[in-house]
Amino acid sequence: MIPSLRRRFNETWSPEKYAAFLGLLRRRCGEPVQFPHSETPCFLPAELVDRMARYGVEMVDQLLGDAEYRRASGEAIPAAYRVPRENPVPLFVQADFGLDENLEPKLVEIQGFPSLYGYQPVLAEAYREAYGIDAALRALPDGLGEDEYQALLREAVLGAQDPETVVLLEIEPWRQKTRHDFKITAETLGIGVVDVQAVRKRGNRLYYDRAGREMPIRRIYNRVIADELERRRIRIPFDWRDDLDVEWAGHPDWFFRLSKFSLPFLRHPAAPWTRFLDTVEKVKRPEDYVLKPLYSFAGVGVIVGPSAAQIAAVPTGERHNYVLQERVDFRPVIDTPAGPAKMEVRIMYIWLGRLRPVNTVVRMGRGAQMGVDHNKHMQWVGASAAFLSGGDHP
Repeated sequence: MIPSLRRRFNETWSPEKYAAFLGLLRRRCGEPVQFPHSETPCFLPAELVDRMARYGVEMVDQLLGDAEYRRASGEAIPAAYRVPRENPVPLFVQADFGLDENLEPKLVEIQGFPSLYGYQPVLAEAYREAYGIDAALRALPDGLGEDEYQALLREAVLGAQDPETVVLLEIEPWRQKTRHDFKITAETLGIGVVDVQAVRKRGNRLYYDRAGREMPIRRIYNRVIADELERRRIRIPFDWRDDLDVEWAGHPDWFFRLSKFSLPFLRHPAAPWTRFLDTVEKVKRPEDYVLKPLYSFAGVGVIVGPSAAQIAAVPTGERHNYVLQERVDFRPVIDTPAGPAKMEVRIMYIWLGRLRPVNTVVRMGRGAQMGVDHNKHMQWVGASAAFLSGGDHP
């Protein structure tokens, strides 16, 4: 995206530097990384990332001001997952964008669920150290410094609670591919990482084991995906509908409200046309669309350019749980020795007083999607980080 920086990086890249980068991550995380990481960071104009960030805020504002969306999204929360005392706004928001043929940002999806807030700064620092990235290139948007970022994350996750009474809750967390994020978050904030199956409930309170001591849980940094609970038929020691004496750092209702479900309600130049599948009578050119299940995670079940038969195969009673979205072919914009690569930029927000962009996640790929399964056996693809330039590079 910034030709001079891209050219200089490609000319000085070496397998040894990439190995050093992976080694830095391995030492920081305590084991090799669990998913592919690109050989390169992405050098992006700060103005472009600022524009994506602004678009995300505009879309969330539009949704929260839409009475019909608020009603419909509330009704869409499955009865078994309607958690009491919902927060009026999402604490964490992620908005994913790609660039179309005119280099205009287009929304992929938006979600009210936390992402790699602990891991991403470590990833950026590993790129910076291994490749000698100029300190003048910022890794954080909105003028944030690292100390301010960590303070915002600490406030969002801990609230006013003692870190020992705050847990990151996940399903078998140490078997997840994102466990390095959990480890770094726990080390940075002093919280526990707890398997949702291992908590104990007495009355309306939850407890967990912390180094042999039973500790009350006052606040939950929720990373549990309902879809995974359902898919794996996991039973947990409490009911989501219980009125528990606990705070939520990321109220679970927003996983359903601010999700693919919200896409058909968006009216924004950066939001592709999207409709619930049960409202679509006939699709003339199905290859021009993307078929998405509402609540899957990490691209599971998404079909890019479906056939008419694949659309028709969705059972009538399930069609309201799918959306059909206009397909945007993202332009390959990262020049690499293995050929041009596409990128998807996730703007990560925290809502404390206002919805503020605080970091980015970048994924690079050449397949139909950015996920690992669509970019197997490729180089210069995978997870990456963004470094932002204010425009002083040609």
